[in-house]
Amino acid sequence: MKIIFLPYKKSILINIIVIGVILAALILLNAEDAKTVFVNSGEPIYKGYTDKPVIGFECNVVWGTEYVPQMLKIFSDEDIKITFFIGGEWAEDNPELLKQIADEGHEIGNHGYSHKHHSKLDLNENIKEIQKTEDIIKSITGLKTTLFAPPYGDYSKTTLQAANSLGYKTIMWSIDTIDWRRDGVDKIIGRVIKNPQKGDLVLMHPTADTVTALPYIINKLKNMGFEITTVSNTIIGE
Repeated sequence: MKIIFLPYKKSILINIIVIGVILAALILLNAEDAKTVFVNSGEPIYKGYTDKPVIGFECNVVWGTEYVPQMLKIFSDEDIKITFFIGGEWAEDNPELLKQIADEGHEIGNHGYSHKHHSKLDLNENIKEIQKTEDIIKSITGLKTTLFAPPYGDYSKTTLQAANSLGYKTIMWSIDTIDWRRDGVDKIIGRVIKNPQKGDLVLMHPTADTVTALPYIINKLKNMGFEITTVSNTIIGE
């Protein structure tokens, strides 16, 4: 038998290629597990884990009640479902409108009860803000919330601990319309369509400028090949 010895450098190269192929196979086989780890890591989620042209819309609601029906009409006309993060006090004051949001098929998230800075709250206070809101929303809609968006995007490790202990994913955003600034429709549009990416989460609020900007933003994103959907659908890549 004749034994052939490969040159040292060539042998290393072959080993690297073999290892690369094995790793690629493992990644493909465990793609769903990887997504599970991503969305259950306990860390706040700023963007979806997806290679699909999907963008999630999220709307925080603690004021701007008069604009919510107009937003719902736009989303209905465009056959779009988004995620509304609801403040507990707002839910108590507007049960019928909250029920309408849920009945129209939109995802309901938890925005805390009294719109506090959660980084300044201790563990029990964080839990109370989230749990109280969950109970109110469930009593009105029958739905249990599982996504938590801290007011002002303000959180601490204690906030994350509280959310995790209650079975919540903490949601942030990758595109901020900053519509609360009320600096004009064109600014809102520009912030969203400047450079949208797969898996982006777009934060908005119910304002007059948002209502005006939404039809153009939706049309532009659709023409760019994006599907607009809920936060949950975006972060799990569906």
